[in-house]
Amino acid sequence: DEDRATGRALCSAKLIPNRGAWLEFETSKRDILSVKVDRKRKIPITMLLKAIGVAEGTDEGLLNLFAGADNNPEHEYIRTTLERESPKLETIDQSLLEFYKKMRPGDPPTLDNAKNFLATLLFTQRRYDLGKVGRHKLNRRLYGTDAKPNELPQERILRADDLVKVIEHIILVNNGIFGPDDIDHLGNRRVKTVGELIQNHLRIGLLRLERVVRERMSVRDPEQMSPINLINIRPVVAAMREFFGGSQLSQFMQQTNPLDELTHKRTLSALGPGGLRRERAGFDVRDVHHSHYGRICPIETPEGPNIGLIGRLATYAQINDFGFIETPYRIVKNTVVNKKDALNGHIAREEIKDSDSGKVIVKADAVIDEEIADKLAHLPRGTEIPVRAFATEEIRYLAADEEDRHTIAQANARLDALGQFIDKRVEIRRKQTFLTDWSDRVEYLDVSPKQIVGVSAALIPFLEHDDANRALMGSNMQRQAVPLLRPEAPVVGTGMESQAALDSGQVVVAEEDGEITSVTAKEIKVRYGKTEGPRGKEHTYVLRKYNRSNQSTCIDQRPIVNRGQKVKKGTVIADSSSTDEGQIALGQNVVVAFMSWEGGNYEDAILISERMVREDKFSSIHIEKHEIEARDTKLGPEEITRDIPNVGEDVLKDLDEEGIIRVGAEVGPGDILVGKITPKGETDLTPEEKLLRAIFGEKAREVKDSSLRLPHGERGKVVDVRVFTRDEHHELPAGVDKLVRVAIAQQRKITEGDKMAGRHGNKGVISKVVPIEDMPYLEDGTPVDIILNPLGVPARMNIGQILETHLGWAADRLGFKVVSPVFDGADEGEISAELARAWLIDRAWDEITARAWDWLRDQGYNLDDLNDDDEARLLYLQDWLKHAERRKLANDHVYARRQVLQAWLKEKDYDPDKILWFEDDERMPADRAASDSAARVVCYRLWLEAQGHAVSAKTTEDQMLTEVNKVSHELKMPPPTAGKMILHDGKTGLRYDQPVTVGVIYMMKLAHLVEDKVHARSTGPYSLVTQQPLGGKAQFGGQRFGEMEVWALEAYGAAHTLQEMLTVKSDDVTGRVKTYEAIVKGEEILEPGVPESFRVLVKELQSLGLAVEVFDPEGERMQFGKEEGEERVPSLGMGLLRDGEEPVVDHRKSLRERFARGERIGGGGTRDRGERGRGRRRANGSEGRE
Repeated sequence: DEDRATGRALCSAKLIPNRGAWLEFETSKRDILSVKVDRKRKIPITMLLKAIGVAEGTDEGLLNLFAGADNNPEHEYIRTTLERESPKLETIDQSLLEFYKKMRPGDPPTLDNAKNFLATLLFTQRRYDLGKVGRHKLNRRLYGTDAKPNELPQERILRADDLVKVIEHIILVNNGIFGPDDIDHLGNRRVKTVGELIQNHLRIGLLRLERVVRERMSVRDPEQMSPINLINIRPVVAAMREFFGGSQLSQFMQQTNPLDELTHKRTLSALGPGGLRRERAGFDVRDVHHSHYGRICPIETPEGPNIGLIGRLATYAQINDFGFIETPYRIVKNTVVNKKDALNGHIAREEIKDSDSGKVIVKADAVIDEEIADKLAHLPRGTEIPVRAFATEEIRYLAADEEDRHTIAQANARLDALGQFIDKRVEIRRKQTFLTDWSDRVEYLDVSPKQIVGVSAALIPFLEHDDANRALMGSNMQRQAVPLLRPEAPVVGTGMESQAALDSGQVVVAEEDGEITSVTAKEIKVRYGKTEGPRGKEHTYVLRKYNRSNQSTCIDQRPIVNRGQKVKKGTVIADSSSTDEGQIALGQNVVVAFMSWEGGNYEDAILISERMVREDKFSSIHIEKHEIEARDTKLGPEEITRDIPNVGEDVLKDLDEEGIIRVGAEVGPGDILVGKITPKGETDLTPEEKLLRAIFGEKAREVKDSSLRLPHGERGKVVDVRVFTRDEHHELPAGVDKLVRVAIAQQRKITEGDKMAGRHGNKGVISKVVPIEDMPYLEDGTPVDIILNPLGVPARMNIGQILETHLGWAADRLGFKVVSPVFDGADEGEISAELARAWLIDRAWDEITARAWDWLRDQGYNLDDLNDDDEARLLYLQDWLKHAERRKLANDHVYARRQVLQAWLKEKDYDPDKILWFEDDERMPADRAASDSAARVVCYRLWLEAQGHAVSAKTTEDQMLTEVNKVSHELKMPPPTAGKMILHDGKTGLRYDQPVTVGVIYMMKLAHLVEDKVHARSTGPYSLVTQQPLGGKAQFGGQRFGEMEVWALEAYGAAHTLQEMLTVKSDDVTGRVKTYEAIVKGEEILEPGVPESFRVLVKELQSLGLAVEVFDPEGERMQFGKEEGEERVPSLGMGLLRDGEEPVVDHRKSLRERFARGERIGGGGTRDRGERGRGRRRANGSEGRE
């Protein structure tokens, strides 16, 4: 802490045990050291030291003990503290008594009490426990990291030596020898794992149990005691229930998709019991710290008030036994033992001489070959030979405080085949500084460039080109992607897709090597063991079919293996929702154009082609569960039945004889799913009812319809019905005789209002589904699938989406999938080379197609017999490509295109092997640059020739590119490697003026679906106090007509509309009933009356003792409350009255009757949702989106 007057830094320290009294040490500006024990009164530190017998409790002894640390003549902390003791303490006993008086001022101070108090406070295992972690951290802090474990104290209680060391350390920090601790450093923050949290709750439960046992033992007769009589396990069960049911950290698992499930399990929270509160957490706690590197993802965190408080474990991080997060590093060595095999190929770091003869064996920076290695092997055994630093395959996990002592190089440092650093100076980091240093000083190397980020962020290609804010949105929105009907893995991935799917636990994996013996939609059978000879055991994997996830999405596993197929251990044999061939697949690869289109993509809106709807590219299945219980009530048991009063046969058509809906039935809002009747309260019978009773007996007893109906705004097909009865299922809650669960599935196609997003935080709402024929189309007639607004890119600075667009286009044309890992992905040169190859393959394909028709004409074929280009091309290719496999030419589109490209390049006198580079290429990555350059050169040359510009053979790549850009500008044609295309308007067929960026992007449909949000109401439930409509879709509420909306109508002078909004459409109870009646009967609508909230206001003012009176225009005093009792009109449900019926009710009588029947008293029987406050009006009929 800083002293405000002098600006001097004063050290304070806290010693927080796992269990027991806290010790808080402070330094005052007058150089006095004090301590607070267990948050009680402040005492001088010397009093505590003397009380526990340090240095025999003498002043001299204490001064000598701290002489080494407290040696600053300007600030003598121990001497000053001793001088300020009041009263002066001479002996240990005196110090004990004084300490006891300060801590327990009301109790009589005796020596025994004081000794016992101090012993139990700090030195008894039962009352004070540092914990394993506390002792570990204390030892590291006080005794240094170099001390051997067997020399360090292991007791989990406090020792006098520990206190002495703590005070020494405080003095050294005050004197500027050591720096203060950083509270946000991960060396000082630990993870409390589930086991520890449960253990703490279990301990509380056992302590309660112990107390009960002690109480019973003191009361019971010893002869009648037995464990059964003494022990009651309820406190332990209650403690466990409390943890799993009520703890802030016991959460309902998020299961929107497999990634959501995986990241939720890897979540770290600073909130919860013993943690921070979001209102109190400042910026420092939330900020990214240098110690998060490789431990906590710096990107993935919520956007709201929890930002920075909730994080995710980084990709390679793990938690050690003490709860500290560790991250792995490759060990770097710069010496090798003189063994011949180990030395071969290494570079000597310095000159090495023969110890006997003094001759130089190898010079500095020379490569050690076999001959030199042989000579070095003859040196004394175990001699360490200094070589250039090299990264070993050995991995070591480091915690944050340990890492701070080492020099670490980045994962992308250039290494040779032996792991030696190619560059003598490399980029390194030490604590929070990043600098360039000699490679010989490096001690560790990062294991991977993606170890800094978490799983979600590692799934974003070109993450390094996105602004951090958008990357955060991108990684969070991937978790909201809805599983689609036909999952499709991304064309541009990062290589993490398979691992993420595997670790989510939703795919089915073979446990051993074996052979598939049977495959159906519901199960897969695998025979393990030897596939030849004696057969092993058979294992059956039952697949999950159309299960509902916690977020109502659909979990459905489907086999991806065939009968007779051999599988290895760890092979994925069944996909789940959102996985494709064992890779996580959250969206679809679609052709995207970045352009404006009739204002349809204003403000990030998205235009999609009708093809996306027609081909179910973004259709998803959602399953909702509805349940109803039949209970025993005071008036008799409820009954699940088909015999429901006042319901027509057409409504019951899909119910079975028990009144439960059949599987397969199509249902809509308000449809009965399960029929249920509840006994009504008995009242005094009218003569007519008595007659009916006499004729029909008990059968005419009144029951009310309490059936389970489908809520408004929902629809679907019944896919599952489960019935639980008390006879078969004993775990039903008390008072429940029968429980019925109905699952309803619905297929949702993508539509206007649904939210979509890419992986780079590029989100938007669909504004229009455009007919395929109206979408802009490419020169070959291909219409684009989605149109995004180009203005969404520059300000957001998420350039990753543009790189993904270009690379996705090239990969799609060339027929391969891209793996572009985070921080180690494709660079600009590689992308332009792939675009060049994509242009070449398209050019070859188009030329061959045109040539095919000419060839067929020359061969005398009847061209009218051919359907399309594909047939014509195939006939020609089977004649032209004689070396190619005929079946693959017909069935494998990618194979055919690649064969055409290779043959076409040979025709043009180019070597395809030097230009092309496909996924199965076995050349070294170092050869890649030459191949990429060759591809670009050939592409530029052919493009220029196609535009009628000859190119000299000596022209370099850069000169060619300049020429290409010049020609493209003149002709308004996009260069072949720019990723831009010429598009035509779908409506007019005219070419757009400017070339447009077109490519393939991975787009996802997010869980914010318009069908869950759109809502309209005519009439419905009202709040009891204000009589205004409730709010929100769940309550079937109206739209809030707030203060600003009132201003809007006032500004337009729309007085009558405004009056209607504030009265009959809101809380004028009489007026709204009369208005409804008038509309139904086709009569004139009457003048609005007094709103209910005004009556509430008047009553509240009167209750304050103000004589508030209200007069109508005629000067008559208006009555409110009890006085007007006979004249009020009640809220009559939907507000319908029978013809000629007067809406007058005696409230007192009707309330008495309802009370006698045991009904809930309330306006129209609706629940009061607590919509209080007169400013909060809701209008009944304001239809629209909530």
